[in-house]
Amino acid sequence: MKEMIRRLSRVGDSSQYEGKDGRRRGVPEGHVPVYVGDGEEEVERFVVRAELLSRPAFVELLHRSAQEYGYNQRGVLRIPCPVPVFRRILRSLLAASAAVAADEAQVDLIRSFDEEFLAAS
Repeated sequence: MKEMIRRLSRVGDSSQYEGKDGRRRGVPEGHVPVYVGDGEEEVERFVVRAELLSRPAFVELLHRSAQEYGYNQRGVLRIPCPVPVFRRILRSLLAASAAVAADEAQVDLIRSFDEEFLAAS
């Protein structure tokens, strides 16, 4: 699994993609392009933040991808999952990331109050 994540970070032939408006766009740094679909009829391209790859839900999707296509996939990673299910998983992961970031910001705020309180004493 670690090898697959390393390969994903070096995907060279997928650094650009065509947006919905037909213009070529680069994949932002820190992101990984993936094709999602449960067959050839419904396949959609997503650009996912690389930090999400280590989350348990995404790790399960990576395991399923490895079972379906093997570890030696070339180019863009393919994930065998219905697009609507993947969208729900992605929304959930992004919401959890925002909650973690908010928690960290709150901890920093609390620490700054502690420092101000100690300085005032």
